[in-house]
Amino acid sequence: MRPDTGIPTLAPGYATVPPGHLATIVTSLEMLRPPPPRPGRPFPPGLRLEPLGRPEPETYRTLFREVGADWLWFSRLTLADGTLAAILADRDVEIFALRQKGRNFGMLELDFRQPGACELVFLGLIGSLVGTGIGRTLMNTAISRAWARPITRFWVHTCTLDHPGALAFYRRSGFDPFAVHVEIAPDPRLDGTLPRDCASHVPLLG
Repeated sequence: MRPDTGIPTLAPGYATVPPGHLATIVTSLEMLRPPPPRPGRPFPPGLRLEPLGRPEPETYRTLFREVGADWLWFSRLTLADGTLAAILADRDVEIFALRQKGRNFGMLELDFRQPGACELVFLGLIGSLVGTGIGRTLMNTAISRAWARPITRFWVHTCTLDHPGALAFYRRSGFDPFAVHVEIAPDPRLDGTLPRDCASHVPLLG
C-alpha cells in the first residue's frame, strides 16, 4: 500500500505550524525493478556491517540515536517498548549496524512485512562518513538484499530534515518519486527525546 492512502490534501497557500512543532516535506520514492549496478568502494579495514538479529529495544534505540540524531530521526524513539519490540522481533525486518571496534557508524533497516514489497526504512551514516562513498556501498547492499527476495517494489521516503543530498542520492540509486507530503510533528528536542543541541541546521523554536 502506498503511504499517501487516506492522507488529506492541503489547500494552496501558507499554513501556520503550531508552536513547538516542525514541518517537513516528505518525498516517497520507489523502484519497480533492480537498477543497473553502481560501483561502490569497499568498507575500510575494521568497518563491518553486522546483522543485529533481534535486538532489545534499548540496544536498537542507541544505534538509532547515534546515527540519526543529527537528522532529527525520532520516530522509533517515541514508540512504546512493546510496539518497538514487536517490530524488532519480526523475522521480516532486517537490521544492520555499521561498526568498528564496537562503535556505531551507520545503520540499515529493511522491512519485508508487506507481501511483494520491501521498504528501505532507515539508511544512514554518522556525519564524518557522509561523502566518503561508504553510503553508496551501504545502498548497494540494501538493493541487493531487497531484490534477493521475491518482491516487485522497493520503496523509501526522505524528507527535508535529512542531508540535503539525500533525495538526489536516492534518485541516482534508481528510485523514482511518486508522492510528496507535508508532515508536522512535535520537535523532539523540546521534550527530551533528542538533545537540544543536535541538528543545528534546523531552527529550534519553542
